[in-house]
Formats: sequence, C-alpha cells, structure tokens
Amino acid sequence: MDHTSIITQVSNPKEEEIISLNQEKVSQSNSSLKKQRNRGIFSTFFCCFRNYNVEPPAANTNANALPPPVEENGSPPKCDQVEVIPVPSPPAKYLLPEMIISDYGKKCVVIDLDETLVHSSFKPISNADFIVPVEIDGIVHQVYVLKRPHVDEFLQKMGELFECVLFTASLAKYADPVADLLDQWGVFRARLFRESCVFHRGNYVKDLSRLGRKLSNVIIVDNSPASYIFHPENAVPVQSWFDDMNDTELLDLLPFFEGLSKEEEVYGVLQNLRSR
Repeated sequence: MDHTSIITQVSNPKEEEIISLNQEKVSQSNSSLKKQRNRGIFSTFFCCFRNYNVEPPAANTNANALPPPVEENGSPPKCDQVEVIPVPSPPAKYLLPEMIISDYGKKCVVIDLDETLVHSSFKPISNADFIVPVEIDGIVHQVYVLKRPHVDEFLQKMGELFECVLFTASLAKYADPVADLLDQWGVFRARLFRESCVFHRGNYVKDLSRLGRKLSNVIIVDNSPASYIFHPENAVPVQSWFDDMNDTELLDLLPFFEGLSKEEEVYGVLQNLRSR
C-alpha cells in the first residue's frame, strides 16, 4: 500500500525513538532521512495498528453486569491452553457520559473511523469527499478523505437503532474535523480518540469495559481485530476499505443490525456471526 496512506504501520513508540536517533546520523542519505521522518510523523499522528498476531482472550461470559476489575500487570490465567489477555481495570470515571433519555433501551455501538467509514491519505486524491487541513510540527498538511460507499445511509440508520459512539485511535486534531464533516445528523453521541485507548503490546486497544455501558449491550464495529482484542465477543468485524467504490459492506450490514437491535443481549447473535 502507498506509504503516504494514513493507515499503514503499527504505532510503536520505540520505533519512533529509533527513527529519531537515526535521523541524527550524518552517514545516511537525504532520501533515507526524509523517508524515516515521514514514517515517524505518520505513525505518531494517525491511527496505525496492524498487529493481527495477538492471541485473543477467552470469551466474556458475564453478560449481565459490567466486568469486575482485573489487575493490568497481573499474571494472565490459562484456559484450555489459550492465553487470557488481562483487561485493565475500569477507571473511576467512565469514558462515556450518562445515556440520554432518548437512548434508553438502546444498545451501544462503538464505530471505528479509518478504513471502516473512511480512508484518508496525504497523497492528493482527485475524487476526495473532504480535504482537511491538519497541522503537524508547525506545518499545515492537507488530508484527503474518501467516504466509504453507503456510509451516509449506514450512519443515519444506526443512529435510529442504537446509541452510537465514534471511537478511533487517531488523534483528535485529525479525527474530530473529519467527524464534523462526516456526521451531518449528529449520530455520534460521543467521540473518543487515541487518549481513550489502552496501549497494549504495540497496539491502541479500545477497552469496552471503560465505556460505562453493560457489556452485553455493547457492539464494536471495526476493521482491525487488534482494536478489540480485549472483547472479541462484542465485535462485528468489517473488511478494511481503501477506495473500492463498488463496496457494499455497510449497506449489507444494515439488516443484521436491525435484527440485533431487537435482541435482549448481543453475545448469542455475534457468536453465530463469527461461526459462519
């Protein structure tokens, strides 16, 4: 994939340190220095995780209550020889505010941004839906954003059926203006960015136990399995999207979500989805 794409590499603070140190070595060529600097900027600024080789945790069977605290640095127990990834303890203050009255009785759907709803790049795109100026190191860069086909219809319908939350591992100064342009209907009740993620094994993980919602009523829609590694049983995976204008995945998911909105809890339905 094009190195100018925003969604390209695993965000790794140690790698960025190495890149910074390497830039100081005068023996490297100018072109190599430029490439390393760009890579460091992109991986620091945007949502960048692609480590799919992380063992998933055991399924969460507590469907009726928020999960009990788990020590973040404790020794993970074993279950049928599969490692159980320890989920950090929920904070004293949850990430989401109290549910508004009009959303009472609705399930909470956490929706990813990059490569789920849109694809963004620093490379100019002739058919970009949005061009968003973003300041990096004192320089304003133009970010070219493509909307996934049927995203407008998808968001409007999801807003009717669920309490919708945008949750991205990108920084707010990029993702917030994109969300302003994307969500013309006020579908997202809240927006969560990189600082709300848990950095775990080189990935920015979206810990659903920190939302303040009953886990049996939470769904996450995301193209990256690493982002929901703590709660795979709550996930509706989607294919990563870049520029295929014939893509219909968001449209195809709507009947499924209409049915899911009427269920008592999500685990049984999502387990059937994963077993297909």
